[in-house]
Amino acid sequence: MRIGVLGTGVVGRTIAGKLRELGHEVLVGSRSAGEDAVPFAEAAAHGELVFNCTNGNASLQALGAAGEENLAGKVLVDVANALDFSQGSPPLVGVAEGGSVGELIQRDFPAAKVVKALNTMNADVMVDPSSVPGEHDVFISGNDSEAKTRVAELLQSFGWPAERILDLGDITAARGQEGYVALWVQLMGVVGGPAFNIHVVAG
Repeated sequence: MRIGVLGTGVVGRTIAGKLRELGHEVLVGSRSAGEDAVPFAEAAAHGELVFNCTNGNASLQALGAAGEENLAGKVLVDVANALDFSQGSPPLVGVAEGGSVGELIQRDFPAAKVVKALNTMNADVMVDPSSVPGEHDVFISGNDSEAKTRVAELLQSFGWPAERILDLGDITAARGQEGYVALWVQLMGVVGGPAFNIHVVAG
């Protein structure tokens, strides 16, 4: 599959590397193109499916640069979190308007099929769930059921068992996914690093 990955940070690079390992044709998009990245618009146009791995506070601007016409009709996997370090660490998490980054993206790019996924864990765990022993979960949400099915299949190729991919519902559930990140930041300090994840156990 041709896939565009928007963002050149750790998350974008890690996901792009895994996708290439799996045989996908990947272009990484950046604000400033270089030897290993192309402009956002070129990466988005290339992709049959697009990952948003930009900083959540700048995702709308980045996707605007990618071009609405290059996202229309495509599955857009939103991995972004809005983290504000202006008052130090731990960061403030979330957006004041619209509930979540995922919802804002779906609002501003209505022709895209936004699926929130993978934002509740460290980048290494995203692409290699076996790096955390035992059972643990990845969450998805979005308005388009077929888009969520495609994303779930891609996650399974990353190593996520189908039964550990929990569909939370429509894109408004992204509020919960993004809100959890505030707890994730606190847990990272308690467990001594980012190599952990969460597992839902029902009684």
